Amino acid sequence: MVLVLGTGISGIAATELLQQGKANITLFDSNVELDVEAVKRRIGNVENVNIVTGELTEEIIATLDLMIISPGVPTDLPLVNKIREAGVPIWGEIELAYQFEKGHVAAITGTNGKTTTTALTGAIMKTYFENVFVVGNIGIPYTNVVAQTTKDSVTVAEMSSFQLETIQRFRPTVSAILNITPDHLNRHHTMENYIQAKVNIMKNQTPEDTCVLNYEDEILREIGKTVNVRVIYFSSARELEEGIYLKGEEIYSRFDGTETKICNVHELKVIGKHSYENVMAGIAIAITMKVPMEYIKKAICSFEAVEHRIEYVATKRGVKYYNDSKGTNPDAAIKGIQSMSTPTMLIGGGYDKDSDYTEWIQAFDGKVKKLVLIGQTKEKIANTAKKCGFTDYVFADSLEEAFEICMNEAKSGEAVLLSPACASWGMFKDYEQRGTVFKELVHKIEE
Repeated sequence: MVLVLGTGISGIAATELLQQGKANITLFDSNVELDVEAVKRRIGNVENVNIVTGELTEEIIATLDLMIISPGVPTDLPLVNKIREAGVPIWGEIELAYQFEKGHVAAITGTNGKTTTTALTGAIMKTYFENVFVVGNIGIPYTNVVAQTTKDSVTVAEMSSFQLETIQRFRPTVSAILNITPDHLNRHHTMENYIQAKVNIMKNQTPEDTCVLNYEDEILREIGKTVNVRVIYFSSARELEEGIYLKGEEIYSRFDGTETKICNVHELKVIGKHSYENVMAGIAIAITMKVPMEYIKKAICSFEAVEHRIEYVATKRGVKYYNDSKGTNPDAAIKGIQSMSTPTMLIGGGYDKDSDYTEWIQAFDGKVKKLVLIGQTKEKIANTAKKCGFTDYVFADSLEEAFEICMNEAKSGEAVLLSPACASWGMFKDYEQRGTVFKELVHKIEE
C-alpha cells in the first residue's frame, strides 16, 4: 500500500502515476471538510484509490509500504515522523517520478535564479533534442510527464530544497547549484540543513556525471573540492582555467586549454550580472549534454526573462515599472535593486521566512527613493532599515495602497519596483498572483 500525503497538484499527479504502476493507494488529507467527490473527479479513475480525510489510523499505517509527500509538507511533521518510525520509506514526488524516467536528466537548484536557468536550459535543449520536458518547481509536476519520456528524451528539472530533502536514488546526468544564501530557515531550521538539502542534488552522482557550480559562491567552491563527481565551474568575476566565465562584456568557455568566445552580453535579452550567471550555468549544462555551440548561442541570444523576475512591465507618465515578485528572499531582492539604474520607489515585505534583511537594505546604495512596506514583515524590515540608517520608509496595508503611494510620488525618469524580499503567503496565493496583481495595477494607469 502506498500513502500519498496531500491532495494538491503534486499529490494528484503522484496518484495518477502510481495508478499506472498498478499500486494500491491511500490518498490522505487532514482537512475533514475536503470535498472528496471533487478530488475523485480530478483523479478521474479512482480504481485502487482509497481517499481518507481527518486522521490516519494505526490500522492504515500498519498496511503501508511507502509514503509519497508533496514538497510543501515539512518532513518533520508529527505524522511524517510517526510513519518514518514505523519503518516506512518516505519519497517525494521527484523521487517517485524518477523511478519511471527513461531518458537523460538535467537538474537545477540554487537559492536564486533556478527558475530562469531551468527555463533557459529547457529552451537550449529544445533547439537540439526532439523530446524535452521542463518540470519540477517551475510549475509542472515531474510525475505528470515522466511516463512520456524515452531513452532519447531530456528532462530539465527545477529542484527546490523541499524537493531535494527526500532524494533516495535520484541521479541526474548533470546537476547544477547556482548559489546558496540563507532561505527557508523556518523550514530547515539551520543553514547546515539547508545546504545539505541543496547538495543532495548530487548525492547519487558518480565521476561519470557532472555538477555545475558557481565559483564565486564560497560555499559551493569548497563543496566542489570534496565531491565525487566531475565539476564544471562558472564565474562572473574571473577567468577560469576550465569552465565558463565572464571577461569584460564577453562570455567565454575554456576546456582542454582552448578558449572559445561564446557571445557578448549585449547580444542577450536579459540584464544584470545575476542573469549572466544564469546564462553561463545553462551553457555549462548544455555543453555537458553535448549540444553544439551554434545551437546554444542561438537559444541564449533569443531567450527572454521569465515572468515575475525583474520583468519590465510598462512606462507610464515617464515612470518605468518592474515586476520582481519572484524576489522572495533578500538575496534575490538584492539582485533586483542592483538592476535598477534610476531613483526607485521600492515595494517590499510579505510573509516572514525568518530572513535577515540587513544586506538587502545595505544594497540600496542610494538607489531607493522610498521603501513602501506591506505584510507580516513590515515592522521587522523597518527596524532593520533604521539600524542601517535608512529611514525613508512608509507602511501600507495592501499592495494596492503601496502601489498608489509609489505611483503618486515617482517622478518621470524614475522607477517603481516590486521586489518584496519575502514570500507572498498570507496576502496572496503565490508570488505569481502577487506579480499579476501588480501588473494589472500598472496597466490601469491612465496616461
